[in-house]
This record gives sequence, C-alpha cells and structure tokens, in this order.
Amino acid sequence: MMFPVIELVDRYCIAKLKFAKTAANQAELDFYQTQMANYDIEPITSELDQLYQIHAQIWSLESELKSGVEHQLSLKEIGQRAIQIRNWNNKRISLKNDLSKKLGQGHIQEIKRDHLSQ
Repeated sequence: MMFPVIELVDRYCIAKLKFAKTAANQAELDFYQTQMANYDIEPITSELDQLYQIHAQIWSLESELKSGVEHQLSLKEIGQRAIQIRNWNNKRISLKNDLSKKLGQGHIQEIKRDHLSQ
C-alpha cells in the first residue's frame, strides 16, 4: 500500500516520534521508512525535521490531556492548549503541502474548508 507523499511524510514523522517516546511501534516505523525509500528525501531533510518538531510540540501539548490527568488542568489551560494545538496543526498542514510540492506531488494538497485552521 502506498500513501500519497503528503500523508506519508506526516505518518512517518508521527511514527518516528512515537518510536522515540515509546519504542513500541517498530513495525509501523519500518513500514513508513520502506515507503520513504522511494523518494529522494535529501532535499527535504530540514523540512522533515521541522515536521517532526511540530509533532513533538503537539505531543507535548496533548500528553496530559490524553493521560487521564486533564482534571488537574484548569479550563483556561485546556483552552490555551487547544489553541496552541490548532496553531501547530496549521503550521503542519502548510509544511506538508510544501513537502508535497518539493517531492513532485504538488497536485495533492491538504485543504481545509470552513475549518478553524483557515
């Protein structure tokens, strides 16, 4: 199964981060690395690092919300995190679209309509 490059780079970075955090998804990471080998990723190494860092920021902001301790956070803090997550996701979408263009699949873009990320 081949993913469009726009999704492949995103899923690869998520799998790489998950492996760094948990080491529990080697097969998933291998799957995406195998597909990434079909592309010359040397020209986009910096952007892949940026995408990885965006996912790391999102992971950090979401960690307490997903771990069952969100009741220890104020509603203000939860709201602030939600806005930060939205802002990071906006950057993520823009970067994914740039990567798609650089890898020759610019015709495949992630577009949000009537969405808070606009």
